[in-house]
Amino acid sequence: MLIAAAVCPCPPLLVPEVAAGAAPELDGLRAACAEAVRALAAARPERLIVVGPAERPGRGPHAQGAAGSFRGFGVELDVRLAAPAADGVSGGDDAAGRSPSPPPAPSLPLSLAVAAWLLEHAGWDPAVPVEGLGVGEPLAAERCIEVGRELAGRAERTALLVMGDGTACRTLKAPGYLDERAAPFDAEVARALAAADAGALAALDEELAYELKAAGRAPLQVLAGAAEGAPLKGELRYDEAPYGVGYFVASWSS
Repeated sequence: MLIAAAVCPCPPLLVPEVAAGAAPELDGLRAACAEAVRALAAARPERLIVVGPAERPGRGPHAQGAAGSFRGFGVELDVRLAAPAADGVSGGDDAAGRSPSPPPAPSLPLSLAVAAWLLEHAGWDPAVPVEGLGVGEPLAAERCIEVGRELAGRAERTALLVMGDGTACRTLKAPGYLDERAAPFDAEVARALAAADAGALAALDEELAYELKAAGRAPLQVLAGAAEGAPLKGELRYDEAPYGVGYFVASWSS
């Protein structure tokens, strides 16, 4: 059963090393994400499932400790998905003088790598089992909802960390240029997140979401399926569109 959920955006710019000189611009967003993750931990779930968009779906689930990387952005930064301390990537020789093993090859899609960074910096307890699931953008709403139902049934106390952006067409300088339909679409998502309205998320228009480059549509509909019948209340922690892209942070709790 789903007892808690958090929704966070997944731009690589959330990671300060990637954002470099622009990092302070998203400090408020980072703080909201950290609060949402800490609220997940406070719910004391038996299992956390991280869901995010992926270019190549079906390559999951990703086990706890799976590796991700931001080296493609010119920074030497690797992450692990809530890896136990003994499995974390570390530098230098160990106590016995042996050289550390090289980090495993990255397997996490970028959205889950951002989630791994968030979990690490929010102090997630690695004793709580975590797994990741990449969801392809074309996945139909009905299938997303089915996946969510299945995830919610995996443990008596399941929590979701849902990664995904809103539309990318909010301004003239947005990645998808300005589309007048983007602001109303994002406003409905924000309203649904604030109200923990799973039905409204399930009803999001797939074709419109695709046209507006809303990368979070499929993960949000996975959340909708997982939340069916769960008595949850919502809190919207962040709703802005820096760089012309809709970013939301929300918490659902019982």
